[in-house]
Amino acid sequence: MANVKKTIHGEWSSRFAFILAATGSAVGLGNIWKFPYITGANGGGAFVLVYLLCVALIGIPLMMAETMLGRRTRQDPINTMEILTEEAGADKNWHYLGWMGVAAGVMILSYYSVIAGWSTAYVLKAFTGSFFDADPAVIKAIFDDFVSNPLRLTFWHSLFMTATLMIVVRGVNNGLEQAVRYLMPSLFGLMILLLGYAMTTSGYFDGFNFLFKPDFSKLTGDSVLTAMGQAFFTLSLGMGSVMVYGSYLSSDVSIAKTSIIIATADTFVALLAGLIIFPLVFTHGLHPDSGPGLIFKTLPIAFGSMTGGWFFGVLFFIVLAIAALTSSIALIEPAVAWLVESKGYSREKACTQAGLVAWALGLGTVFSFNIWSDVKLFERTFFDLIDYLTANLMLPVGGFCIAVFCGWIMHHQHSEQELNLGQPLGFKLWMLLVRYVAPLAVFLVFLHVVGVL
Repeated sequence: MANVKKTIHGEWSSRFAFILAATGSAVGLGNIWKFPYITGANGGGAFVLVYLLCVALIGIPLMMAETMLGRRTRQDPINTMEILTEEAGADKNWHYLGWMGVAAGVMILSYYSVIAGWSTAYVLKAFTGSFFDADPAVIKAIFDDFVSNPLRLTFWHSLFMTATLMIVVRGVNNGLEQAVRYLMPSLFGLMILLLGYAMTTSGYFDGFNFLFKPDFSKLTGDSVLTAMGQAFFTLSLGMGSVMVYGSYLSSDVSIAKTSIIIATADTFVALLAGLIIFPLVFTHGLHPDSGPGLIFKTLPIAFGSMTGGWFFGVLFFIVLAIAALTSSIALIEPAVAWLVESKGYSREKACTQAGLVAWALGLGTVFSFNIWSDVKLFERTFFDLIDYLTANLMLPVGGFCIAVFCGWIMHHQHSEQELNLGQPLGFKLWMLLVRYVAPLAVFLVFLHVVGVL
């Protein structure tokens, strides 16, 4: 039997609540903003196939591992790693893994909130008809004018951060759980509505074939490593969110089954986003390999010229904002949990302090697009630097260490007890993946992003 310790923060009321929350944590800008543009840049179907394989062989085993660590101790990531390091009789430096995850969550939230603020602002732009009959030059000018104003970006950044904290301050059951109970069904419903429209466009089958018809001639070694990295990052692994959400999970819930469901739902949303976006791109003669500007510079051209574009443009950016919000509450929760558990803070004080740190750090990202655009360190703006540090360094190192800790350091009887897979073969398969496949894959991703491969 798994342990029956209790967390001071409360537990998810059901397995379904945990699935919604963890899926909300995973589903974010990475699915709806990043996945379509990197799929477009890497040739489509063959890239998607490799991505799906990576989710199955790397993402799910690591999600199981991180959830297990949190549930084992019922503590925040920092205390979790301190307790489990002592329990395993391991080198005390392993506890820095918890610190790195919490720090990564706050750092990611700092710029995530700024980009999410853009999506929120674009709801208003779509609503007021800013994209109507606008050509590419006008759309680009709208975006450039928007990001050039630091006060405007600070306003939207502050608004989004406030919305995040208003949810988190209410706690696990009244805040996090209640929010995802409404936000996630709304997200799925709106995306199905957008898909319905995409299916009526002349470019739907072109978009479908681009996404699901593999052309392996377009697949490169670089594409494979990019797919591996996206599979890992899309599930919010290595940033403390999954670990802290796992600490609120009832001991009678199957970690394996829920991890598979969450990874499937997250992948479904990413593919759904592709099925919505690529038909619009092909219908209007746009380019699927437009890069990061696909959402804010390319799609508004389609919304401005298509029938019902005003309505569907508003819906699309609402979807983007909801996805960002369900992830942002997960990014700050590890820091809040640690302040409550270790410093004795009230949840209100913990949210205020963690939120202020993330908000202040986010100003660096705001200024990176205007008054600090020429200020660079290692040839990177503040935003580029903090994005590189988190996504390319901290998260791969965190994922690698989680795999090594669970596969080689933690007592096997403890992980077997916590996972409770029933069949010995299931546990042996998980151990094989988490001991050998996942660490090697994450290490290759790390070498790729630092320029060695």
